[in-house]
Amino acid sequence: MKKRKEAVAIKYSPEEDKAPKVIAKGKGVIAEKIIEIAKEHKVQIYEDPDLVQSLIVIDVGEYIPPELYEAVAEVLAFIYRLNKEYPT
Repeated sequence: MKKRKEAVAIKYSPEEDKAPKVIAKGKGVIAEKIIEIAKEHKVQIYEDPDLVQSLIVIDVGEYIPPELYEAVAEVLAFIYRLNKEYPT
């Protein structure tokens, strides 16, 4: 049986936010829409099912908890490197 797609979108603006926050999340059709919108806006997508499982329980608009800072920092660093190497 194929596992249902899940997606979590996070935003982090150091000037505005004390930590990254969840701005969208969903499963199935909603997850697919989140991914579609990200692609339309040339937002980098990083696939990590374990991290998604940890983030999906956080309410939209909430900051990620400190125990996830390291994992999310790795994702953000990866995305910043991609953006620097392949600007859109």
